[in-house]
Amino acid sequence: MSGAPPPRLLLASASPRRRELLAQLGVAFSIVTAEVEEHEEAATDPRVMVAHNAALKADWAAAREPTAFVLGADTTVSIDGLALNKPCDLAEARAMLRRLSGRTHRVFTGVALRRHCAGLRVDETVMSEVTFKPLDEAIITDYLARVNTLDKAGGYGIQEHSELIVAGHAGSFSNIIGLPLETTKQILTRAGLLA
Repeated sequence: MSGAPPPRLLLASASPRRRELLAQLGVAFSIVTAEVEEHEEAATDPRVMVAHNAALKADWAAAREPTAFVLGADTTVSIDGLALNKPCDLAEARAMLRRLSGRTHRVFTGVALRRHCAGLRVDETVMSEVTFKPLDEAIITDYLARVNTLDKAGGYGIQEHSELIVAGHAGSFSNIIGLPLETTKQILTRAGLLA
């Protein structure tokens, strides 16, 4: 048996929420922020968008660390055929919350695992649904005062003060936060990183 160190797992994401979620699986990993230009055209099919961006991040990091396993992910919110990515300011966040008010929308996350030296390429996309309560301007103002929404797709985070805005959800809860743990666990287990 060789004394080679076990292969490293890199998370190609700056998201603190993804970091917290991945840590729940009990696998050791390091963070690398992929320096890529993400595709965020609102009219793009959200499944295509998140798969493309997750792969872009994973490929960028894997090209630089060919022996490491690299996990990339990207999340967006979709309603009315439009992707609601991270709002650029509070006015846009408010507009997003108005659009989602009283309705059901979808949350898509693309997950990509790469290991260049082994030619490993795994891509999955997960979808969940979230139903919002009807929101008036006072509730939206209160929510925006409590939660930093500018780094969250759709202008909200289901894990923060969701009692103000969310009526219910279907599918993976962790997917709505930004990393579908069930699917990620399956991918990492197949790759031999989890028992």
